[in-house]
Amino acid sequence: MKLPHPLTGELFESPVPPGAGWPGDPASAGTPVARTAGEVVELSSVGELGEVEARVSVCRACARLVEWREDVAHSKRKSFAGEPYWGRPIPGWGAAEPRILIAGLAPAANGGNRTGRVFTGDRSGDWLFAALHRVGLANQPTSSHAGDGLELYATRMIAAVRCAPPANKPTPDERDSCAPWFRRELELVLPTTRVIITLGKFGYDALLAGLASLGATIPKPKPAFGHAVEHELDGVTVLGCYHPSQQNTFTGKLTEEMQDAVLRRARELADV
Repeated sequence: MKLPHPLTGELFESPVPPGAGWPGDPASAGTPVARTAGEVVELSSVGELGEVEARVSVCRACARLVEWREDVAHSKRKSFAGEPYWGRPIPGWGAAEPRILIAGLAPAANGGNRTGRVFTGDRSGDWLFAALHRVGLANQPTSSHAGDGLELYATRMIAAVRCAPPANKPTPDERDSCAPWFRRELELVLPTTRVIITLGKFGYDALLAGLASLGATIPKPKPAFGHAVEHELDGVTVLGCYHPSQQNTFTGKLTEEMQDAVLRRARELADV
C-alpha cells in the first residue's frame, strides 16, 4: 500500500523503490546493486561521490540487515504508521567538499531508516542538528525529513554502517562488509576535510580503520577515544565526541554545552 510522504504528499511504497521520486534519492532504477561483500568492494571502487551515494542507497549485501530494515519499513512504529518508510541504506549527506566530517555508527530503525537521511527523525538527530544550528554549521535547528530545507555549512555526515541494525548493534561481519562504502566516501571527501568528529567509540574505531586503509599512519598503541580528545593524524584532526544517544543526553553524560564546545572547536580547527 502506498502512503503519502509527510512533506510532499506524494505516494510511496515502503521500502521506497530507487528512482521513485523520494526527496534526495540519489539512485535510479538502473543503479547497480551490491548483493555480496565482494560486490560491495567492486561497486565501491569506482565512481565519484554522487554515484557512490546512489550505489550505497540500494545495497543488499547483508541479509540480516536487509530483512530488518524492510521489516521495520512494513510494520512501522505506531506514531509513524501513516507515512512511508525509506527502508534502504542511508548514503552520506551534506557538503560535497566538507571541511568538517561527522562520523557515526548507523541509522536508527525509525529515524534515518524512515526519513532517508542520516541522523534525521529521532531524538539523537534532534539533539545534533540543534547543536549544529547553535554553532552556525546548519541553517535550521531541526530536520524532520529529507527535503525539509536543511543545509549544512562546510560539513558532511556519514555512518560506518549504512543500514539500521537490530538493537543498534551491527555484527563484525556487517561492519566489515559495509567498510568499503565508508572507505570510498572517506577517500573522496578527505582532500578538503580538516576535522573529523567521531560520535562514539564505534564511529571512532571505524574511522581509524578507514584512515589506515587509505594509508594514514595510526600510532601504536592506537590513540584512545574520549570526549573532546584530539588526535592529529596525517594532517587531519580527529575529535572525539560522546554519541548524542538518549542514554547519554538524559543522564548528563553529554550536555548541550559539551556538544557545542566540540562543534565550536571543530569550526576553529577547520577555519570555517
